Amino acid sequence: MNRPKEKVAVIGAGSWGTALSMVLADNGHRVRLWGHNQAQIDEINEKHMNSKYLPDILLPESIEGYHSMAEAMDHINTIILAVPTKAIREVLGRMREIKLEPLTIVHVSKGIEPDTLLRISEMIEEEMPEELLKDVVVLSGPSHAEEVSLRHPTTVTVSAKNMSAAERVQDLFINQNFRVYTNPDLIGVEIGGALKNIIALAAGLSDGLGYGDNAKAALITRGLAEIARLGTKMGANPLTFSGLTGIGDLVVTCTSVHSRNWRAGNLLGKGKNLEEVLENMGMVVEGVRTTKAAYQLAGKYQVKMPISQALYDILFNNINPKDAVDALMARGKTHEMEDLVDILGERTRCE
Repeated sequence: MNRPKEKVAVIGAGSWGTALSMVLADNGHRVRLWGHNQAQIDEINEKHMNSKYLPDILLPESIEGYHSMAEAMDHINTIILAVPTKAIREVLGRMREIKLEPLTIVHVSKGIEPDTLLRISEMIEEEMPEELLKDVVVLSGPSHAEEVSLRHPTTVTVSAKNMSAAERVQDLFINQNFRVYTNPDLIGVEIGGALKNIIALAAGLSDGLGYGDNAKAALITRGLAEIARLGTKMGANPLTFSGLTGIGDLVVTCTSVHSRNWRAGNLLGKGKNLEEVLENMGMVVEGVRTTKAAYQLAGKYQVKMPISQALYDILFNNINPKDAVDALMARGKTHEMEDLVDILGERTRCE
């Protein structure tokens, strides 16, 4: 595929930022990968490896590691923002000080900020002055960094308010191993990507308790209903949740040992407390913060989210996991199609 070659800065040298750098490098782009750890950057430049996050993976030599954010962003117009949600405001604050040209920021994180209840694109718009921000694009979908780095077939979605920007990012990334679709539903893409982490925590917890496939199938299915119920209230298109950033991302995150949210939930189900789990993981578990945000959003929009509520009680109210699951199963009876009627009805009112 013929495409113009670009210089792209990837901000965040974790597993996902590194894997996406490999996709860009495979497409012939010059990639500057920024990280805050000097030893990690030295390893990227000298050994072409990032062994902490992607062990045994050899990186393309066209990926250059940078410890200086100013140098990484020099004469760059497209930034891939691949840092945890809790670090986004700090990183954007540093960007404001060093970048003068308008930027297209492609964020690839999946979360919602507690208390403000802002999606990541809204956080970016709030932090970056208009004269420094050209477009915000989100890239999301069922995609484990470990598999992308092995060039296994992967499909994702990009979305933006300006769809021409989304299409340009689609061209940056798409290749024979990494297929990229566009979707105009920015709210739905971000909400689906963020809230699936909550359900993945619950699925891991269920597995840790030894409940088996029946329970996990129920969690995935009813979890999707919760995501769609809230997302539609927030203005998303319900059809988005039947796509890659809905059911696709939910399935892969709830069923794979690559999923850090599933692994964290699994440890909770086996009796570890939250502090022990987070220490054991050694990496950010986005679903924990997002659970708090979802609990707050459910209250704001008056949406029933029993799985999210149960997980919130486990994480923040010290409720025993088994007791929380028992309470879920003991809820009053209802009709499965009520969710569909509520979602479609809300969509009709929005239109």
